[in-house]
Amino acid sequence: MDYKKTLLMPKTAFKMRGSLPNKEPLMQKKWDDEHIYEQSLKQNEGKPTFILHDGPPYANGNIHIGHAENKVLKDMINRFKSMTGFQTPYVPGWDTHGLPIEQQLAKQGIDRKKMSIAELREKCKEYALGQVEHQKVQFKRLGVRADWDYPYLTLQKEFEAEQIKVFGEMAKRGYIYKDKKTVYWSPSSESALAEAEIEYKDVKSYSIYVSFHVTDGKGVLNPDEEVVIWTTTPWTMPANLAIAVNPKFDYCVVQVGERKFVVAVDLMESLTKTLGWENPDTLRTFNGKALEGVVCRHPFYERDSVVILGDHVTLDAGTGCVHTAPGFGEDDFNVGKKYGLEILCPVDDKGKMTEEAPGFEGLFYSDANEPVIAKLEEVHALLKKGTFTHSYPHDWRTKKPVIWRATKQWFASIKAFREDILKAIHEVKWTPSWGDVRMTNMIKDREDWCISRQRAWGVPIPVFYGEDGEPVITDETIQHVSDLFRKYGSNVWFEWDVKKLLPEGFTSEHSPNGTFKKETDIMDVWFDSGSSHQGVLTTRPELRRPADMYLEGSDQYRGWFNSSLATSVAVTGHAPYKEVLSHGFTLDGKGLKMSKSIGNVIDPMKVMKQFGADIIRLWVASVDYQADARVSNEILAQVAEVYRKIRNTVRFILGNLSDFAEKDAVASEDMPELEKYMLVKLNELIDTCLTGYNNYQFLNVYKALQNYCTTDLSAFYMDVAKDALYVQPQASLVRRSAQTVLYKTVVALTKLLSPIIPHTAEEIWQFIPGTAEVSEYVQLTDMPEPEHVDGAEELEKKWKTILAVRDDVLKSLEKARDAKLIGKSLEAAVTLYPTKATEWLKDQPVLDKLFIVSHVDVAEESDAVPGTADQYTLGAVAVRPAEGEKCERCWSVLPSVGQDHEHPTLCASCSATVRHDYAGVSLED
Repeated sequence: MDYKKTLLMPKTAFKMRGSLPNKEPLMQKKWDDEHIYEQSLKQNEGKPTFILHDGPPYANGNIHIGHAENKVLKDMINRFKSMTGFQTPYVPGWDTHGLPIEQQLAKQGIDRKKMSIAELREKCKEYALGQVEHQKVQFKRLGVRADWDYPYLTLQKEFEAEQIKVFGEMAKRGYIYKDKKTVYWSPSSESALAEAEIEYKDVKSYSIYVSFHVTDGKGVLNPDEEVVIWTTTPWTMPANLAIAVNPKFDYCVVQVGERKFVVAVDLMESLTKTLGWENPDTLRTFNGKALEGVVCRHPFYERDSVVILGDHVTLDAGTGCVHTAPGFGEDDFNVGKKYGLEILCPVDDKGKMTEEAPGFEGLFYSDANEPVIAKLEEVHALLKKGTFTHSYPHDWRTKKPVIWRATKQWFASIKAFREDILKAIHEVKWTPSWGDVRMTNMIKDREDWCISRQRAWGVPIPVFYGEDGEPVITDETIQHVSDLFRKYGSNVWFEWDVKKLLPEGFTSEHSPNGTFKKETDIMDVWFDSGSSHQGVLTTRPELRRPADMYLEGSDQYRGWFNSSLATSVAVTGHAPYKEVLSHGFTLDGKGLKMSKSIGNVIDPMKVMKQFGADIIRLWVASVDYQADARVSNEILAQVAEVYRKIRNTVRFILGNLSDFAEKDAVASEDMPELEKYMLVKLNELIDTCLTGYNNYQFLNVYKALQNYCTTDLSAFYMDVAKDALYVQPQASLVRRSAQTVLYKTVVALTKLLSPIIPHTAEEIWQFIPGTAEVSEYVQLTDMPEPEHVDGAEELEKKWKTILAVRDDVLKSLEKARDAKLIGKSLEAAVTLYPTKATEWLKDQPVLDKLFIVSHVDVAEESDAVPGTADQYTLGAVAVRPAEGEKCERCWSVLPSVGQDHEHPTLCASCSATVRHDYAGVSLED
């Protein structure tokens, strides 16, 4: 007879292979067609909101793996929050202004000089909108659930109008001003930059030591003495106006041969080596304060260089006497202002020396280094030249070096409301917790934020100038410009005459005749995105300020987190976010930064074509995102293997629920003890995952799910339960109990997996019996909650021991198999020799099913343990071949096989099952 017909083998249409690259786009189209985002909001209508405000990626180029990590983290949080009863509107955004877009147009052959600013801006807008659509498709492919039809863009008229209001409110409070200061200047961008737009790279620079002859020693120095400075920027020598010394240091006059030099006492030893001085003779020493007012002569120009005092002078390197050019350095500028020096800046917007640097005009600043050194050599002022490598600021867009340059710019005074910002920082929850310290350190010494840029593509600074040249910013002008931008967009600033941009009949004390000019600079793009709390959170009815969370990469502590904080505190007195969560960067498998030139870049679009979006998402969950995360094809392949194990686990479960309906479920109190224990383990999983999700510890969720599927299910319960599921009578308590456990398990698993791998979770959901009656989509259900199981604590303690004994038995079975005593484990019988602590095992039922052997005896504690038994902490285990014949149906070796003449190849249990469940069914081969 064919007894296979009587086995209740798994049946499911759920495929072993995920085929995610093919299935996911179809599923996403269905989500779009059925407005799943809107359904998720309606599902939780009237419930508390959770607002995760999207930091705008820049609208240029394909998304990279860092983008993918960021968007997936946000989506996992939103999906989880939605499934725990929060309404989670998510409005994606894009940063659409700035230099890179102008550069892209230039690469496409568009000559900005052959068109008006307004025409160029239209081209920029067209390009930006195209990039937004391009990236939108890629973000959606990741399975990110959002209001993709109505994102926010910093170029939108409504956004620009609100940004103008932020600027106006800050100006009204006295935080906005214009002044000539040294700022980061990018010759390659022809614009000022903010600190957030700076990155550092190692460069090789000149290192020169230069002497200045004393012309008026003020009774401290003599005319035959020379003050020695050290600088790494020879090209700034034409702008030298002073030499700074520290009033706290001691200085000396040292004679070397025929010359006498002034240097810091504490640097004498190092200078002697560096400059190759032989037998230097210290003539006298004095405090630095005494040098104030000493006059030297510029090495090659007929002008004075006065000695001034400055605390910024250090003994870290150099001579203790600092070359000071107020137009080319922050410290130089500040000390120059203090002493009323001219802010001389003989370099133009393009980085070329002007006629204020006679002999070097027309040279690009860095090209002037060698001619300046040659001139110093010619006049015998150069004591030594060399080179050294150091970290130097670069434009983060063009990757070219920047300089400090004094120009007139618009600033937001951070200093004016710094204490308010610091207070707001401490009201925010920072994850990781060091975010508080990091942001505090960035703000506590910050003075000003340069917010003006000398470019075309951005939001104009809404300032008018009166006939006397004074800036005009009033409530009336700000409101009018905001209204115009809301109606027409910011291009009108460049298209319209000044009169049309001003309120009708407007005059001011600065222009009684009503004659005005308009500012031509635009705002820093960080001011754009930093205003999104006003331009988005307060204008979208489904959102609110403050947001619950901002989530971006750790570089945004100096970027979006920072600019958002400053503008929000300026206009509201509070941070725009309740919590900030930051993640690290993505690196290759070896921990190296990704680079196209190295060839180690992981393209998320290619990954999704090969593996699918759910594999990227599972990878995101599998890493400690708060640190830098490694990713490579090999790592993704490992994640894909974990996915395969999870999928196969689920497939086994679904296969064993083909004849199960919820009405067949068994109450936990009626279940065998094993199944009760498995419900306890399921509760543990749910608790662990919910805690992990709530604390944004997705790695803990990933580990818990992976461990549960591989250890608790695959390596244990699914193996043990096969007898109950395949062999026992279809409607028996033991089988229905096992099915109930599997049913509850797969429902909970699917819900817990949904935020991480939503495509797979939705696919699983379609195959779980009865889910259509609950919801068509698992993402529109609630997260599982632990169910009460009587005596859970005692059960867990007891079964911890049973499983430890089981591990011992499995070891002994493996030894017996190696010794050829048995083949498969069902060919074995086992005798347990318990200790006092485990003697209760003799009352434990179905140990044979638990150990997957044909028979188990539990000896009395007093019984002698044979020498052939394996000794363990919890007792001894003896393995022997089982007595009897092999049952053709359950494969157990039992004495009862052959006792039923109608079914001579079956054991008593299988014979009874066949007689009862398959009476009248033909079992002929």
